[in-house]
Amino acid sequence: MNSFKPFYSLAFGLSLFACNSKVEKVAPEKPNFLFIVVDDLGYSDLSVNGSEFYETPNIDELANKGVNFVNGYATSAVCSPSRASLLTGKFTATHQVTDWIGAPVGEEWRKYGRFTKLLPPDYPHYLKDEYVTIPEALKTVGYKTFFAGKWHLGGEEQSSLPTNHGFDINKGGFHAGGPYTGGYFSPFNNPYLEDLPEEKGMTLSMKLAKETSQFITENKDSQFLAYLAFYAVHAPIQTSEEKWSKYRDKAEAMGIEKEGFEMERILPLRKKQDNPVYAGLIEQVDEAVGSVLQTLKEQGMDKNTIVIFTSDNGGVASGDNYSTNSLSLRGGKGYQWEGGTKVPYFIYIPWKGDNGEVVETPVSGADFFPTILEIAGVEVDENEIDGKSLVPLLNGEEMESRALYWHYPHYGNQGGEPNSTIQKEGMKLIHYWEDDRVELYDLRKDIGETNDISVEFSQLAEKLDNELLQWLKSENALYPEQDPQFSQDSLDMKLKSYREVLKPRLEKARKEMLDKNWKPNEDWWGSKVDKQ
Repeated sequence: MNSFKPFYSLAFGLSLFACNSKVEKVAPEKPNFLFIVVDDLGYSDLSVNGSEFYETPNIDELANKGVNFVNGYATSAVCSPSRASLLTGKFTATHQVTDWIGAPVGEEWRKYGRFTKLLPPDYPHYLKDEYVTIPEALKTVGYKTFFAGKWHLGGEEQSSLPTNHGFDINKGGFHAGGPYTGGYFSPFNNPYLEDLPEEKGMTLSMKLAKETSQFITENKDSQFLAYLAFYAVHAPIQTSEEKWSKYRDKAEAMGIEKEGFEMERILPLRKKQDNPVYAGLIEQVDEAVGSVLQTLKEQGMDKNTIVIFTSDNGGVASGDNYSTNSLSLRGGKGYQWEGGTKVPYFIYIPWKGDNGEVVETPVSGADFFPTILEIAGVEVDENEIDGKSLVPLLNGEEMESRALYWHYPHYGNQGGEPNSTIQKEGMKLIHYWEDDRVELYDLRKDIGETNDISVEFSQLAEKLDNELLQWLKSENALYPEQDPQFSQDSLDMKLKSYREVLKPRLEKARKEMLDKNWKPNEDWWGSKVDKQ
């Protein structure tokens, strides 16, 4: 196991951010950390990042008074790999959790009727205990640590629960990747979350917020890390009748288009943000975030608690519930394009007076690890991680230019293809493992990735591709293999069914959900509670 040494000193604490002329107050010796992760929340799923449909006033306020990293990226377009990176500071090729835990691999993949050219590689189905996590490192300098919500990095069977990786308390985290045991309204039937009779009908997001607030209140005289990982807005999406009605009416006022989906390369993709259930689910998360922030204020903790907010991957434009659209970004969750990996990425430091500073430098989910530890006074061996501390950027300084890497040797449930990607100095190269072709995009001019310039700039494409392949080799990356039983005819039939069967079915379901008389069931997934 890697070793981390405390090197905190009063001089370090007082000097942190001192070079920034906007500093309003001296930094506390050991600040608290509230780390908020929303599941499947796309970059464009917040009004602060451009949405005109979703309403997120509490999250917007956090972004507007903190530092908004507008080119913040998850390390993967799907959840488990990204979550492992958030906790360890390593890219996916390094920690090797390359797909969502539970995804079929090898010949098992064929049983799911995918008819793909490649068989995805096996990978660790849990977070290895040899990797030091943020809570483990913080405990070396006296922090208390708390986890609430989605874990999806293993379970009891692998001895890979949150409490096996440095968290003192776990509320709701186990092997499941979604709210499958009980849904988004109490009772939740979660083995690590107590259902209380008086909470019947409460949203899961608010329940997790209440548990987090209780921990904060009970530990207000200690240094702590509170890690709040919402299950929302992952499928199956659910909301109350009141919120559905609000956003159904809003969608109508904004203009409901006749066709709601268009074909991407493989699957249909939602064309517009007009899903009223998803909008209501996002608002429930926003209310829960506001509740925890209010607790910090009430307990006098708002002046010495750093708040971090992000998502584990892009919004679901295809697959799952086909919930959202990424606006100017291409694709969404599971895709190799910007919609799959670009995410909300905010850091609020109360004693800085930035009031919505915008940072355009590309940053990664792996960077939270060294950033938090530097602020907390824990020495980090940079040779052991891939992330870089963002303290220079938080100080208003420059960071050395670097490459960011992604490695996803799998097929996404949402339409993504096995690929590895490098982004460097505004250029993004995608290497596809089916046939070793590449795509090259200039993100400075083409954020929507509409113009592949790999032929026009073939020398640059070759250079970036070689750099990417060399890096993967140095990390002993896992790769897919050719499937000797692959049938092009079977694949063509499957793709045809997506166009001719799936898309019409989605159009029908969308039309029904936007009808004034639509009702999912009698009690709206349990949100309606008998008041007798």
